[in-house]
Formats: sequence, C-alpha cells, structure tokens
Amino acid sequence: MNITIQKATLSDLGDIHKMVYALAVFEKEPEAMVATMEEYEEAFKKGLFMSLLAKDNDKTVGMVLYCLTFSTWKGPMLYLEDFFVLPEYRSHGIGQMLFDSVIETAKNLGVRLVKWQVLDWNEQAVRFYSRNNAVIEKQWWNGKIFLI
Repeated sequence: MNITIQKATLSDLGDIHKMVYALAVFEKEPEAMVATMEEYEEAFKKGLFMSLLAKDNDKTVGMVLYCLTFSTWKGPMLYLEDFFVLPEYRSHGIGQMLFDSVIETAKNLGVRLVKWQVLDWNEQAVRFYSRNNAVIEKQWWNGKIFLI
C-alpha cells in the first residue's frame, strides 16, 4: 500500500458521496442518506464542508468529512461529521492517519474543540477514540428535527 492523506477537491466528491453511502450501510441506515451529488457539490462550493481523503495511489480508501462551527462554551470548533475507511483497508493504520490529519487540521485552524458522534454499538470505534484520549460523553442525547 502507498497511502497518502490529501485535502479533497471538487473532483473527489463522487468518491466522498460513495464513501458516505458505504458508511450509511455500515450504520444500518442506507435509506436515511438522501443528500444528492448536486447538494454535495453546492455545499462544497459554498465551503459548508471539507474533507480529507486517504488514497492508495489514486484509489480513495478512506475519508473524513468535517465542518467548522462554533461552540458557545468553547469557541471555534471543528465538527467531524463522517469518518470511514473501506473494510478491506482497515487495521492498517489508515484510520489513525486520517484522525491525526483531522486533529492537525483543527490545530492549524486554531479551533479549541473537535467533536463528533459515535454509535454506542460500534465498539471498535469507541476503542479507537479511547486510545486517542477522546472523551466519550454518555449523558448527552441527540436531538434533531427533519425538515423534509
């Protein structure tokens, strides 16, 4: 393997969209992914999200998708929306490379906090984050309202 981490460009959105769908399948909710490629393109062009990709030569094998936001308690924050590595590329350190890169990106952007969600049944991910000294909050519940 020849893994590199690089910032995504507009031409990478097809790969990102496919990875997000693969993540939705892994999370047992493929029908919940309704965002179209056109919506991805519009949001990316507006700077609503950014992404880092793990590539094995020219093949995208993993990605993180994130956005900048603001924590009223902490200040500038990076929200890690999606983090995915293709199953056949797991356990080779690629997830760690992506995670380290997003943390470094956050530091370079001067944010005070990186935040994300992890499913309670995804024990492998919980262990990964714990190994990286993450605080896994169990007392906060998610709230959301669907507008479509």
